[in-house]
Amino acid sequence: MNSLQIALLFLAVLTPVSHLVGADGPVAHWKLIQDAKDTSGGGRHAVNHGVSFDETEGGLFNGVDSWLEVPADRVPKLGDKPFTISTWIHTEQELDDVIGDVMSWYNPQTRRGLNFSVMNYAGVTSAQSNWRNVFFGIDAAQGGTDWVDCGRPGNNLLINSLVVFDGDLYCSTWEPGKGEQGHVYRYAGDQEWIDCGAPDPANCIKAMAVYNGQLYVGSELYSGGGSSLPLSPNTNHGGTVYRYEGGTKWTNCGKVADVRSISGLAVFKGKLYAGTGTTGAWRDTPRTRGMYRFDGIGNWQDCGCPDLRITHLGVHNGGLYGLSYDQGQFFRYQGGQDWEALGPVPETSQVYSMMVYEGKLHVGTWPTGSVYRHEGAKKWVNTGRLGEEKEVMAVSLYNGKFYAGTLPLANVYRYDGPGNWTDTGRLDETPDVRYRRAWSMAVYNGRLYCGVLPSGHVYSLEAGKAVTYDKQLKPGWRHLAAVRTDSQLQLFVDGVKVAESKNFDQSAYNLTPGTPLKIGFGQHDCFNGRMKDVRIYDRALSFKEVQRLSSSK
Repeated sequence: MNSLQIALLFLAVLTPVSHLVGADGPVAHWKLIQDAKDTSGGGRHAVNHGVSFDETEGGLFNGVDSWLEVPADRVPKLGDKPFTISTWIHTEQELDDVIGDVMSWYNPQTRRGLNFSVMNYAGVTSAQSNWRNVFFGIDAAQGGTDWVDCGRPGNNLLINSLVVFDGDLYCSTWEPGKGEQGHVYRYAGDQEWIDCGAPDPANCIKAMAVYNGQLYVGSELYSGGGSSLPLSPNTNHGGTVYRYEGGTKWTNCGKVADVRSISGLAVFKGKLYAGTGTTGAWRDTPRTRGMYRFDGIGNWQDCGCPDLRITHLGVHNGGLYGLSYDQGQFFRYQGGQDWEALGPVPETSQVYSMMVYEGKLHVGTWPTGSVYRHEGAKKWVNTGRLGEEKEVMAVSLYNGKFYAGTLPLANVYRYDGPGNWTDTGRLDETPDVRYRRAWSMAVYNGRLYCGVLPSGHVYSLEAGKAVTYDKQLKPGWRHLAAVRTDSQLQLFVDGVKVAESKNFDQSAYNLTPGTPLKIGFGQHDCFNGRMKDVRIYDRALSFKEVQRLSSSK
């Protein structure tokens, strides 16, 4: 090798990935500092739907209706080959909306394509199941019906909440036996659960949410009568919120008014809110059946009650929403003690759950076993009944598809288009009971998890292949990289590999959805934040190349 060749080799080694061109460079590159043009030379310019640009801050996505669209005939042909998606995103510390999709190239009719998003899921019945967790998945209609039994935590009959916190999956339980209490457990893999304690004398730990980097739970007195089960001999009142301190240690954050239930928890604009109206004292003291704001240990501020119970809580597009078990109502919080009624939801007496899907708010209901889509003001559209079910409880978005759990059979259905809900399986086969519930859901470790009544088991499902960042994504500017190798998915946050999938057959995952590629929108919602330096490579970048990109902002 002559001196010129040595010099060129040395230069290539030192050249940052951001400067690579030709075969080594990105096949698409949207800087998003002045416009939505592709600077890779491939001509893959995006159509701008309301995104504004700034020389230093990149593209501003408003979380409501702004996104970028790359026409289907301009999308890089990724097929079954390796690829890398790299981008910088900025999110705020205090949120009044979900964060939404980073990128989506997906066909929901064929279940084919990729999904890349940040999960903020409030209103999953009693829980805020995912908080700032990153998701990257691919699918080609693979799997999606084989539920795996993950065991029964303790002596529980109902998994009330499933929540991802600090890299682990936690659940809260109803344990109604004599001398028993509601517990919180941490998943240890296979069918093992670690007991994190019973912070309250009540028989039920109901609600869960991550707030300010810590796990909060709320207690409830649940008789069992609403599930047609024998009444619990434990009649200790709930209505208290606790903060987890590790091990089996909990800090009491205060009793909330005169309530017997903390039925839902959610974070909105940097504050923790609690719904309280499922059970107990609300019939005698109607002003205690509403919502409360946490303003410090022992300090819960009354946010009013619209004369009907506020149970579970959800967040979307600048609004905090209260779901009610009365008259099919659904409310938007107006501040102070004021509420706006957006219902009743048609043919509904109780609203159980909420999920943002394809930019629209959806709710699960009783007694027709239907999911309704909100179209603004008081307009609701029925997306269809789930089999012959009567009630829809747990809901979640997972790898581009909307899932919902039911009563009385504890089935989980996948939404496959208007009026078309596909049964993915029954999760509880307990004999000689009237009701079985698929009550709670969360996305963790690349899989969808669901907890049921009355067997008290947790089950998991894999559809396609996915990886997740199961810790809280910090606010501010963060670098994300989603990599598909010959046989794996990998996820990087700020240059650190945070997750990788098991090996799979690459030929089974040919990504040809035939749809436009969307930046800042997809199966979940419009992105809420800023984004810049979005790249697609038609190869799997190495660890060092990802590190270089993560240090180049």
